[in-house]
Amino acid sequence: MLLEQYKEAIENSNIVSKTDINGVITFVNDEFCAISGYSREELIGKRHNVVKHPTIPKSNFKELWNTITAKKTYKATVKNLSKDGKDYYLNTTITPILDENGDIEEFIAIRYDVTKEVELTMVLERQEQILEERVKQQTKELAQLNRTLEKRVQQEIKKNEEKQKILFMQSRFASLGQMIANIAHQWRQPLTELNWVLFSLKNNFKKSNSKDFDISYKEAQQIISNMSNTIEDFLNFFNPNKKKSLFIIQDSINDALNILSNHLEKEEITIEKKFIDIQVEGISNELSQVIINLIQNAKDAFCINRVENKIIWITISKVEIKSKLFAKIVIEDNAGGINEKYIDKIFEPYFSTKHASTGTGIGLFMSHMIIQNSLNGIITVENGEKGARFIITIPTQ
Repeated sequence: MLLEQYKEAIENSNIVSKTDINGVITFVNDEFCAISGYSREELIGKRHNVVKHPTIPKSNFKELWNTITAKKTYKATVKNLSKDGKDYYLNTTITPILDENGDIEEFIAIRYDVTKEVELTMVLERQEQILEERVKQQTKELAQLNRTLEKRVQQEIKKNEEKQKILFMQSRFASLGQMIANIAHQWRQPLTELNWVLFSLKNNFKKSNSKDFDISYKEAQQIISNMSNTIEDFLNFFNPNKKKSLFIIQDSINDALNILSNHLEKEEITIEKKFIDIQVEGISNELSQVIINLIQNAKDAFCINRVENKIIWITISKVEIKSKLFAKIVIEDNAGGINEKYIDKIFEPYFSTKHASTGTGIGLFMSHMIIQNSLNGIITVENGEKGARFIITIPTQ
């Protein structure tokens, strides 16, 4: 009686079938009929092929049969097809039943429906696949965007390099214009002197005064030689083919001051120097160009602020930063300083506090580029007690 109750409990809660040793169905319970859609009469005497799903490979059934005929239990989730063409999934356990001699008497299969769970898993898998495809697509798009951005960055870098070249040339032309003005100023006096010498030569020639003629002739030669040296100095200053080499900082600064000497004298600007010998690597005339630009800016500030006692202090010293020696150049004036709201923008290209007729806004930008790229240094600006203070730091050799 108890055994019958267990049997009834199993049959009521599970999908049960039995087959003989040839795989022919000998028993199915109500649950099997309900889920398959077949009646007992349609199932008894048939093989399980009647509910076999056509998409399941034959190898699966071969594995099943080999397992149970070897007197082992077979477990798997099996996809079946109902009579009305619906897919359903069963967790299946097939156990061989042995007789007293240990021979297989029949097979009993106990199943339970996992269709909802499998379908939910399939939905999740499809969603994961869709998500994976989306991720792949987005990754592909991001990679393409990255390549496009890299290309655009390279294009922008190239454009910036070209802009910097243009800015450098503009700065060169601006400096060249200033240099030409200096040449004109430096030549004005010797040309006047040469005119008087030639007048004397003419008079001495007419008087046949050979001694005074020779003296005047030598004076003319000396004046012409000095003017020629002036041209050579300026040509050398603008030589674009100079290579980096070791040079002494004070020599470069003195070259700049010599070029500006007439302007400094005319504007009554006093230069107070405190130099020591320090050698750095770079192009001397490029540092001279920076110094000329800074002095020109100070000169313009003196004029704008109507300073009477005009002084520019230039000092050269050595400093140690993180156990390395650097040359420190400080150029300071008493022109009143830079407006604090502009001081952070002072090295930006095309930024100028001057009137458009007197300032291009590229001088300090190019000075920054020269110090950074040609001399591997740093240039900063701050307001001192009386005016602007530019600090240039360059590694020493």
